[in-house]
Amino acid sequence: MIIKRISFVLLMLASMSLAAQTFLSRSQLGLALGGMNYLGDLNDQSMLGKVNLAGGLMARYNLDTRWAITLGGSYGHIEGGNPDVIARRNLSFRSDIREGYIRTEFNFFPYGERLASLKRSTPYIFCGIGFFKFNPQALYVDSANGVANWYDLQPLGTEGQGSIAYPDRQRYKLFEVCVPFGIGYRWRITSNMHLTAEYGFRKTWTDYLDDVSTTYVGSEALGGQGSSMAAILADRSGEVVPGYVNAQGIKRGDDSLDDWYSFFNITLTFSAEMLFGWMRGKTCEL
Repeated sequence: MIIKRISFVLLMLASMSLAAQTFLSRSQLGLALGGMNYLGDLNDQSMLGKVNLAGGLMARYNLDTRWAITLGGSYGHIEGGNPDVIARRNLSFRSDIREGYIRTEFNFFPYGERLASLKRSTPYIFCGIGFFKFNPQALYVDSANGVANWYDLQPLGTEGQGSIAYPDRQRYKLFEVCVPFGIGYRWRITSNMHLTAEYGFRKTWTDYLDDVSTTYVGSEALGGQGSSMAAILADRSGEVVPGYVNAQGIKRGDDSLDDWYSFFNITLTFSAEMLFGWMRGKTCEL
């Protein structure tokens, strides 16, 4: 009986070891570096807005030579305005973007390194689901003392969010869902090292990446007489056209379109089997 139990345990351990080895042989870990861009009210929904540095980490599991599942996270920076597409509006913002996602990838050609018949490169497409955190800020220079400060815009309710005058406008959330999708191309450099280049969009369900969406609400709803920081940052037209104030109800943004952002990058990935081999002190060729 004891021999049977020991044999069963050994068999289970062997099966687990084989499963772990198979998992590692199909897995890759990588580092991405590229740029992030924003599409919204402060760049006229243009894909040609300012690009800022972005990066990320990912882990991929290849189901077969065509399909893969990838978990990843990215960090980047977006901004818009200054100069604005409508000079008199004079609005601008910046925001850090932190995202996490899971996605499915499909290779157009069978790709891998185990069989000679597999392609060394292939285009691919991807789509998934993710979450991201943002926080739009605006820079204001006090004309009295010349001191410049960045202000978080969401707590100010620059379009009347949370005010008595606009009970139907609630403060937008800073943590939202996104759908990452796009295209890419991957190359097998060696059996353990791969290079990919991709461009992907993030479909969002918020129009407030830039804190701009609907209409001007007037200074009285934001602290009165333009004296509060909310009123100052809600309507900055007077900084370029002295004395100009937008009346309540004038269009400030376009609420018919949500804001998007995009991330294009180069990613270098390594076989998880190779990386764990290094960690265990084994030699392994790239």
